[in-house]
Amino acid sequence: MNIVTEPLVYEGGGATMHGVIAYDADAGPKPGVMIVHEWWGLDDYIKGRVEQLAALGYTAMGIDMYGDGKTGSSPDEAGALMNGVLGDMESGTARIQAAHAALCAHEKVDASRTASMGYCFGGAISLHAARIGMDLRGVVSFHGALGSFHKPEPGSVKAKVLVCHGAADVLVPDEDVANFKQEMSDAGVDMRFVAYDGALHGFSNPEASARGEKYGLPLAYDEATDKASWSAMQEFFNEVFA
Repeated sequence: MNIVTEPLVYEGGGATMHGVIAYDADAGPKPGVMIVHEWWGLDDYIKGRVEQLAALGYTAMGIDMYGDGKTGSSPDEAGALMNGVLGDMESGTARIQAAHAALCAHEKVDASRTASMGYCFGGAISLHAARIGMDLRGVVSFHGALGSFHKPEPGSVKAKVLVCHGAADVLVPDEDVANFKQEMSDAGVDMRFVAYDGALHGFSNPEASARGEKYGLPLAYDEATDKASWSAMQEFFNEVFA
């Protein structure tokens, strides 16, 4: 494989978005997958995931939900960026839709086979994309928030859904888990929910434990859960893109 990673700039939701895209330069169009960042923004961790996904044979796009490639270096900064989007979900919706349009327009993408995956905030955004009926084959959330900005009507969700959740994640209340499962059931969504015993919020990010200790947050990396959830994602994408 000849993996190429390059910037991808596009407009969406009143901002100029600075994403990245990675693909096999020697191959034809492949299924396209959006990767939506944690509240920290499109940082090196997410860019690494983009390249990992490209190495699996997909055209992977790390999207920028904040505009201008902004990232937060502290919980206060990250929280302000995240809440700026969550407080204006009309613009947030426009940004995920613009990212999908930019992905589909790329010459290395089979626009009939696309998906979205995300971490933390990005998991919530990817689930929102499913809820509003975006034309996606699948959506994967890793330790994502589960609260809803849009309650889907029965039959309106096109994507299959995989949720990889830390069973010990105190940042996602049990009530949210129960409500999410009920919402997906009511809408007739093909959804699978995997709860990993002992895993906290941020279980997929090797920097989570240090950040948790530094800022006094209930975050921790869990190598076994990271590997298990990545494997579950691979199986899921093999299925939805078949």
